[in-house]
Amino acid sequence: MILVVGGTGQLGTRVTEKLLAEGKRVRVMTRTPENGRTLTDLGAAVVGGDLRDQDSIRRACDGVERVVASAHALTGKGGNDPRSVDDAGNRRLIDAALGARVSHFVFVSALGAAPRHPLEFYRIKHRIETRLAESGLSYTVLRPPAFMETWAGLIGDSIIARGKTTIFGPGRNPINFMAVDDLAHYVLLALYHPGARNRVIEIGGPENLSAVEVAETFERVTGRRAKRSHVPLPVLRVMSALLRPIDGAASRLMAAAVHLNSSDQTFDASRTLAEFPLRLTRLEELAQRRYRLAREAAVAGDSPADTGPRPSTAPTQRS
Repeated sequence: MILVVGGTGQLGTRVTEKLLAEGKRVRVMTRTPENGRTLTDLGAAVVGGDLRDQDSIRRACDGVERVVASAHALTGKGGNDPRSVDDAGNRRLIDAALGARVSHFVFVSALGAAPRHPLEFYRIKHRIETRLAESGLSYTVLRPPAFMETWAGLIGDSIIARGKTTIFGPGRNPINFMAVDDLAHYVLLALYHPGARNRVIEIGGPENLSAVEVAETFERVTGRRAKRSHVPLPVLRVMSALLRPIDGAASRLMAAAVHLNSSDQTFDASRTLAEFPLRLTRLEELAQRRYRLAREAAVAGDSPADTGPRPSTAPTQRS
């Protein structure tokens, strides 16, 4: 039995689908089991659980052989935040996995995780990597970059639907993006490949593209020039500080947008691909797929804006 924690999120859902397609037994732990009906129909056992609740974690781990930890609270509100979920919650999950004698633990971290990273979310990710390595569990840490689907939703969907988009900051800094399906492939590899044991594996997509280049890609696919507006970095910095005591999620997202605009966000996937080959998805492929789905939805009478994540989706990793 494989436990996927955060199994109704973007990544967890795709990992669960792939595992079920391979005939694996899967248990999905989620705070919103009502969102797992499709996975239940596919054969998954969906159980309610919360990384802030030790008892629910222990129940979810009972009888489990492998664990995938893909939940996060970067965009969480109130008590559902990175400190309570990504830090304390993952520590609880590691302890429960030890108690259940889990044979392998896959932790989805973030590219750039480091003890002195300017963003707390990435410092927390690194702390959990260290805790896992010291736990005695067999483990794999995967460090992916920003999800391609998130950026397609932030920038591309509004170009498809309305011919305009908003870009945080200048949008000229190259950023590595990775498709969720490609990351799910590496999660399955981490579960079973002996070469992935007890190590940190940095992974990424095939392209380093700026936000402006993301917009240009969607413009090519749709055949329309979009009206672009930019939120200046000084505004993002001020709003992040002002919102910190009021809306932690919005504050974190604005701080992340500043970081993505002002630091090296590139990645060369060639080394990882040499060891673990995969044909990586390019942004234009994803843009074409989203454009096709939007047109099909329009023909069916649905809103094209409903074909992807809302513009409020985080501009960083989503799991």
